[in-house]
Amino acid sequence: MRAIVLDQFGSPLTVREIRTPEVSAGQVLVRVEASGVNPLDTKIRAGKAAHARVQPPAVLGLDLAGVVEAVGPGVTTFQPGDVVYGLTGGVGDLQGSLAEYASVDAELLAPAPSSLTTREAAVLPLAVITAWEGLVDRANVQSGQKVLVHGGAGGVGHVAVQLALARGAEVWATGSARSLKTIESLGATPIDHVTTPVDEYVREHTGGEGFDVIVDTIGGATLDASFAAVRTYTGHVVSALGWGTHSLAPLSFRGATYSGVFTLLPMLTGRGRAHHGEILRHATALADKGLLRPVLDPRRFTLDTVNDAHTHVEQGTGQGKLVINVHSEN
Repeated sequence: MRAIVLDQFGSPLTVREIRTPEVSAGQVLVRVEASGVNPLDTKIRAGKAAHARVQPPAVLGLDLAGVVEAVGPGVTTFQPGDVVYGLTGGVGDLQGSLAEYASVDAELLAPAPSSLTTREAAVLPLAVITAWEGLVDRANVQSGQKVLVHGGAGGVGHVAVQLALARGAEVWATGSARSLKTIESLGATPIDHVTTPVDEYVREHTGGEGFDVIVDTIGGATLDASFAAVRTYTGHVVSALGWGTHSLAPLSFRGATYSGVFTLLPMLTGRGRAHHGEILRHATALADKGLLRPVLDPRRFTLDTVNDAHTHVEQGTGQGKLVINVHSEN
């Protein structure tokens, strides 16, 4: 089969013929239709994501959507012909999705939404799982709460906005001037983080009380700003980029709480993988109810132009999530 291989960190990805994987017990062989591109993919390629534990040569690609070709012993949840999606590889020793076929742990998969194309489904898994673990598993967001999503037009952010709205929350989201219309179109109140100081938008939108739940998808100074914008006593900040050095004083003085999200942990350790599949089943239900839909960049990429897609992600020139068409043109 054709696959995209990283020979060494920092080098361009290359197309190569490699052996089609065999399906083992508990696994599903998927004919990959499409693979979503994430910023993490580009960081792994550059050698700037040690936490992903990738050692070249390796097949990259985190997200996929495709069709089940075969199931291994013990798999009863899927059968050949099923359309599935999942966050399935590209970290540790797990083969990535930038290949014509992938043999993956069945627990990491879920039936793809019937209302979405395989291209649309392929960009959702990492974003949905990250947003769900933060908003639902950690913060238990409730109807009527005020939620702030930092980076509301980004890959995880635009999913977090829709997920919070689906759970009945009132949602605000920060972004730059060029992303404010996208945020508004998703149903959130946009905040220009460049021109609006933290204390100003906290005062304007919460009467100075702070937000019940804050989702940080950016890290760094944005996480520090989150600690200063959360509600006293009951507020909860969640972040998927809680690295670096941060002062907890603003959070502590509010008596608020913080949770970190490390989406790759089940893939790297083997523990908790069934929950990833469970989250994606919830996402499928939301999508088929019209409550969740990804924003896609209209440009088309294939295995032969993966490096171009990575360049657009690195330069921030994407107009939504980028997709690699592996087999599908849909």
